[in-house]
Amino acid sequence: MLSIAVNAFLENSAALIDVRSPAEFEQGHIPGASNLPLFSNKERCLIGTTHKQQGSNAATQLGLELVGPRLAKLAEEIKGVAAEGNLRIYCWRGGMRSGSVGWLAKTIGLEVQLLDGGYKRFRNWALALFEQQWPLQILGGGTGSGKTEVLQAIAQQGGAMVDLEALASHRGSSFGALGLPAQPSSEHFENCLAICLHKQQGKSPIWLEAESAQVGRCRIPNGIWKQMQTAPLVLLERPKTERISLLVEVYGRQEIEGLMEATQRLSRRLGPQRTAIAVANIRDGNLEAACAEILDYYDRYYIKELQKRQMGFKRIAGEGKTAETIAEMLMQLEGA
Repeated sequence: MLSIAVNAFLENSAALIDVRSPAEFEQGHIPGASNLPLFSNKERCLIGTTHKQQGSNAATQLGLELVGPRLAKLAEEIKGVAAEGNLRIYCWRGGMRSGSVGWLAKTIGLEVQLLDGGYKRFRNWALALFEQQWPLQILGGGTGSGKTEVLQAIAQQGGAMVDLEALASHRGSSFGALGLPAQPSSEHFENCLAICLHKQQGKSPIWLEAESAQVGRCRIPNGIWKQMQTAPLVLLERPKTERISLLVEVYGRQEIEGLMEATQRLSRRLGPQRTAIAVANIRDGNLEAACAEILDYYDRYYIKELQKRQMGFKRIAGEGKTAETIAEMLMQLEGA
């Protein structure tokens, strides 16, 4: 079996298997991997305790006893993942677990590559990637400006962008989780971000949306966050009426209860009177009026954050323009 470095491992398109426990996989994994755990969470804990109390030989023997009866089923699961006969496998440190599953895969006729150093090596690679200098370009603008749609249009037109909100499964506000899947752990968010950046290497600029240090519960890696603070900024400006329409389009499909709960979470910042008005409007189905109340808070917060910025920025008028048109304008900006 061939054990290869991270870059070569990622460039291969073969099916990818993570053989660590479900809890390890849930905490973070290489994007695109399937989890075929050699041991359950409980079994991994038991083996670790045995290793600590009785030594490596006893732990290895216990592992063999646990896995032995499941080999035939595991082989079938491996076949189901490796439809084209090629397979990439990794565990925590590229040791016994991936080696054992790799041996099994080879015995059933598959070509196997192992990740040298395992997931631990991948994590070090990802963290180092965030410390590199990237040609970032930041797209800012008030809540409801349609920045995400513009980023997507940039990608469709061949530009480079990273959609932090999509990676975090959160739109970055009190309402940000509505209608989206559960957020990943911060560790897995970092993994997804690292892969996205890796795919953009050699391209310039790389567009990102202006965000807080955290997108929901996912924290932007410090190396990238620092670069975002000094990267060139373009403000997308739209009239409030357009922004309200865009927000209603995005959130109008959500259940009223969720919208009211998200609004009530802002009560300390909105104030009791404005919160009550917004909630009443949501209950009555008047989302435009509710958005108008809530946007006053978000706009004040945005202006306050913008005033902290020590570098200048460009403005682009988005009134009446589609995301595709704005994307074209951004990609033609001098220095962009």
